[in-house]
Amino acid sequence: MIGFLRGVVLEKAPERLLIDVQGVGYEVRVPLSTFYQVSEPGAAVALRIHTHVREDAFQLFGFLTALEQQVFEYLIGISGIGPKLAIAVLSGIEPTDLVGAVQRGDVSRLTRVPGVGKKTAERIVLELKDRLARMDVPVGDQTGPVTTSRLRDDLLSALVNLGYHRTAADKALDTVLAALSDAPFEQALRAALRELMK
Repeated sequence: MIGFLRGVVLEKAPERLLIDVQGVGYEVRVPLSTFYQVSEPGAAVALRIHTHVREDAFQLFGFLTALEQQVFEYLIGISGIGPKLAIAVLSGIEPTDLVGAVQRGDVSRLTRVPGVGKKTAERIVLELKDRLARMDVPVGDQTGPVTTSRLRDDLLSALVNLGYHRTAADKALDTVLAALSDAPFEQALRAALRELMK
């Protein structure tokens, strides 16, 4: 089995790299998180590889970090989730955010990933919660600073779970985060709730 590749990027397209390793071209499927960090064709690249073998296919999936690879392998271990959907999940949510969503049981965050319905999201949370709880992953200190996009995702999830319509919640968050982009979660949530009551 191939577990690691180091070579030169020949071609680069979303979710696909062609890597020249001493004259042999390897086609590697990658999540967008890896795609965006890999340099343009001609640059050196080193990837962790998961080799997926089926009767009709031999596919390579590449990752820049051990966390990406580990989450991918956990995902494909869930019944009904194949490598294609696992790559789509990692392309739709950062691995650390996925770990955090699973640990919080945040099904609505997972359903915002294209291709993930409510049942699939619930299965991911159910089957991965214990495994991911044991991982030593910096998923973000809930009391510390949070990036605006992550803060927005968390706030939107909370507001939708409270029963607010997504469009109204989005509009309120636009207003709140323009003024309070560095605010802690609780303060931003209170401000969003005040905005929605206007």
